[in-house]
Amino acid sequence: MPKKTPTELVVDLRGRSFDALDDFWDAIAGPLGLPEGFGRNTEALRDTLQVGGVSEVVDSYDVVSVHVDKRGVFTSRDREARALRRAFAGPRSRLVTHVVPD
Repeated sequence: MPKKTPTELVVDLRGRSFDALDDFWDAIAGPLGLPEGFGRNTEALRDTLQVGGVSEVVDSYDVVSVHVDKRGVFTSRDREARALRRAFAGPRSRLVTHVVPD
């Protein structure tokens, strides 16, 4: 039996700075097909990415990769930023942070 090639949704947000998580939620809502009532919190994102059943777009791919520049909230070590990184920590998703040259 042939091995299935995994499908990947790549959301490239490089070139944008997210000074607040609300900016990030706005940026991913469309590409990930998040519903109007999406909770806009890390627990809801983790459920969407890892459990499924929230977004038909996300569920139609094996893996979701979101690429961001390492600036704004993605340089922060606060609790919310750590929780956001953990929401992507699973077999179905990755958050890729890219170093921005000075």
